[in-house]
Order: sequence, then C-alpha cells, then structure tokens
Amino acid sequence: MSLLSGGFGMARWGFGWALLLLLLLLLALWRPGAACPELCTCTGARISCVDAKHSIMAFPMLQSEAEMENITDIYIANQSSFKSINEKDLDSYRNLRNLTVTNTRLAYISRQAFQSNPKLQYLNLKENILSNLSWRTFRHLNISYLLLAGNPLQCICENVWLKQWRGEEAEDLLCVEEGGKRTALSTLTLPNCVLPTVTLKPTKVTMQKGLNVTLMCNTSGTPTPTLNWTTCKLNSKNEHEHSGQMSELRLVNVSSLDNGCKITCRSENMVGEAEASVDLDILFPPVISKLMDAVSDHHWCIPFSMSGNPEPKLSWLLNGKPVEEGPFIRTMIHDYSEGEYHGCLHLDSPTHINNGKYTLLASNKYGEDRKAVFAHFMHEPWNESVTDPLYYDPTTDDTPIGQTEDKVAVELGRWRGLKHTATATASISVLGRGNCGGHIHRLHLDARHSEVWTQLKVWNQRSFLSHQ
Repeated sequence: MSLLSGGFGMARWGFGWALLLLLLLLLALWRPGAACPELCTCTGARISCVDAKHSIMAFPMLQSEAEMENITDIYIANQSSFKSINEKDLDSYRNLRNLTVTNTRLAYISRQAFQSNPKLQYLNLKENILSNLSWRTFRHLNISYLLLAGNPLQCICENVWLKQWRGEEAEDLLCVEEGGKRTALSTLTLPNCVLPTVTLKPTKVTMQKGLNVTLMCNTSGTPTPTLNWTTCKLNSKNEHEHSGQMSELRLVNVSSLDNGCKITCRSENMVGEAEASVDLDILFPPVISKLMDAVSDHHWCIPFSMSGNPEPKLSWLLNGKPVEEGPFIRTMIHDYSEGEYHGCLHLDSPTHINNGKYTLLASNKYGEDRKAVFAHFMHEPWNESVTDPLYYDPTTDDTPIGQTEDKVAVELGRWRGLKHTATATASISVLGRGNCGGHIHRLHLDARHSEVWTQLKVWNQRSFLSHQ
C-alpha cells in the first residue's frame, strides 16, 4: 500500500515538473501583445520598429484595443516604406505620450493625425522628408518637445508659425529657399505672411437681463483670416453677421442663464491664430430654485439652491421671526456651479424649540425671492401633565424604607438660535410619602440670568420613591 502511494506520488510530481517546463517554454516564446508585428518588438508599454531590412508601411496594430491603449511610447526608425501619418492611424493609441518617427520616408502628416492622442508630449520627427507642417495639426496638444531637424522644410508662409516655437531646436531650425539655399527659419521674413490680430468690443459686458447687446469683432492679417465665434450654449436669442474682416454677434433679450458665459472671437490663417474674449455679467434678481426638507448628517442641514447677480444676501425666519445666526445656527454656501449657489442652513444639535416653519429670504438690489419649508427635529420633552408615559413611569419595583432623595438625569440644553447664552443651576428632588401610593414631585429651579432660555430633558430612571 505504501509502495503504491509512493509510486503515485512520484508520478504526480513528474507530471507537475513537466507542466512547469511547458509553462516556462510558453513564457519564453510569449511577447507582450500577442499580435505584435513580426518586424517590431513590444516590451511593456513600448513598441519599437527599427529593422531597416524589413520596413513597415504604417503603425503596427496589436491584438486588441485594450493592448494599444496601454502603449505610451512608439519608436520607429530606419523604415524606408513609412511615408505618412494619416487621420486614423493612431486612433487606438489614446494614452500615447512619446512618439519618434526618424530616418524614414515620412513626407505627410494629416491635420487630424493626433486628434485621439491628447496626452502626446514628445514628438521627434527628425531626419525625414517633411517639406511643410501646419500648426493646426498641434493646436489641441500640449507639446513639450517638437524635434524637426534634418527635414527639407520649405521657406514658405505655412511654415512661418515655427518661428514662434520655443522648443529645444527653434534657433537652429533651417528652411530651404527656392534656389536650394538653406536659411535659418528664425530670421525668415516673407511678404503677405502676417500673423492675425483681433479686437473685440465692448471689452466688458455688464447689463440687466432682458436687454440687448451687440459684440463686434475685427481682425487683420495676411492671408486674410477667417473669423468665428465660440460661446457657451447660449439661452439668449443670438444672430451672427459677417462682412469682410468684421463680424457681429447680437444677443436679444439676454437671459439670466447666460450669466458668466464666455464669448470668444477667434481669427486664424496659415500663419497662426489670435483670439479675444469677454464674459457676460448679467444682473438679475434672486431666484430660489430649491429649498428641501432638513436632513441629518454631522449636523442638521436645510439644503437650498439659489441664483442671483450680484450675489444675494440671505436671511431666515422661524415661524415668522428672524433667526439670529451664530456658532450653532449659520448659513453656509458649499458650492457654485451652473450659475447657482448651493448651501445649507446648518443647525448644531437642534431641539424641539427649533421646530417650525423656516423661510429663506434672498435679496439684492434688483429684487428678492422667498421659499418656506417645515422642519421637525424633536418632540417636546413634556407637556402640562406630569404623567406623560414617554417621560414618567408611575410604577416601581423598589420598596425603600423611609424617606430618601434620589438623583434623576438632567440635561441643560441651550437654544442654539439665541444670541445670548443662558446659564442655570437646577436641583430636582422627587419625594414619596403616605400609604396610598401617590407621589409628590417637587422641582426647585434657581436661574441666574436676566434672560434664561433652557431646556430640561428629564428621564426618571426608576428614581422616585414608593411607600407601602
């Protein structure tokens, strides 16, 4: 029996070693990205294609989009068949940060080539055959390094924007004139090749809602720039009118919902672009859009949302009487978004005294608004009868001998909404006498303040006496 067990154990160990060797062999043959092209190498988040004997014609494609999204670095060099970067070539490499295409036959880059690569920061295009490059290709990117040395860039207006570039090699970048002479691009001056300028009037817009306003944008530059407007989603009726190098934007019956909207006039030609902006400052009376039931978190909160420009002044009424704010009751604005202020009336440990109808008043120089909500925080701890079953237990199992005095739980609370703090000392004795089982409750309260507002919560913890 032991021999059989031992033989079976040895066979099992032998099978385990064989399986382990097979796995090691598979790992040795496996490369990250099972579909990594034969002519490239794929290591971690990097793809490298440098074999000069077997050239690729386009960017390699991996097995899945998930694999391509993990790639941050692509290095392509010495590829004689690589000639262009087209609109969709890099769509799946959304996390690409570093791209090198050097010593290839690259002659064309689409203006939309990097539209899916917003994280691209390093672009090395040295030693290719690029003759021109549009600034529009890079307008949405935050490129830190753009390397272009070794390309036969033409001394044409479309390349003049590179003079503005302050990259690593801006001072040494050369362009080729018609006769083949090479000139420093930084010193190139061409006729009819001027960066646009733009002016926008008025430069400040402050107005009451419901009025009209016309914005005028003028531009200059060569070649003649194109003008366009960029705005938020306007709620106001708007009209555009273009004439040569001037454009008008007319807003009719301006809506308060457009307060804070940024309006931009942009001018561009092949040399570059320019823009001017103005923010709408729309004045309007307060509007309370929300006033909700009180909710309990760390503190109690009566949430609200409201708008108004200038920012409204806020105050509260409780059952028609002003609420004096202080450390325990205060209004707090937590956020401003989409043209609205969002906040709370915070109440720290409110009691039954704080129950009631809360009215929020919002006002500025253009008007006011109000909304009300009922809030209930606590039941009253007593009423006129001392036999309230929630706070008084007329029965007891204790049968002490003689007359004694016991303690009861007493909590002194302050009404948080009052301006003054009241102090009080209280002593409560509960006496029992007679043989009829009746009880006499005697309360002694000594208050030392001109205005005493206190709350007593009394829990009778089997502390009264009974006499047989």
